[in-house]
Amino acid sequence: METLIEHRSETRTDLAWPISVWLPEANRFFNGRSSNISKTGVFVMLPITTPVQAGNIVEINFPRSTVLAKEKGGYSRIKSGKVVRVERSNMIKDVSLGVAVAFE
Repeated sequence: METLIEHRSETRTDLAWPISVWLPEANRFFNGRSSNISKTGVFVMLPITTPVQAGNIVEINFPRSTVLAKEKGGYSRIKSGKVVRVERSNMIKDVSLGVAVAFE
């Protein structure tokens, strides 16, 4: 049995939002969905074919609606971060990887 130790310093908010992740090692974007987010990080679901691993530095693109883009002055919010965990336990059931990213 594995014991998980909580390392979060900020409250997470559930947020299912389409995202794209730039993975420099693969030289391409991978489309997925956010699951939850805080000031310090995000948990996203990506395709099982994504060659991501802990330690990778990624850029996450959070697209904005047209109304929000006009209000904020841009069509997306881009955040950089470091992959701190990759969950493969539900790969077969969900056909996706769970990826925890700590914002830089």
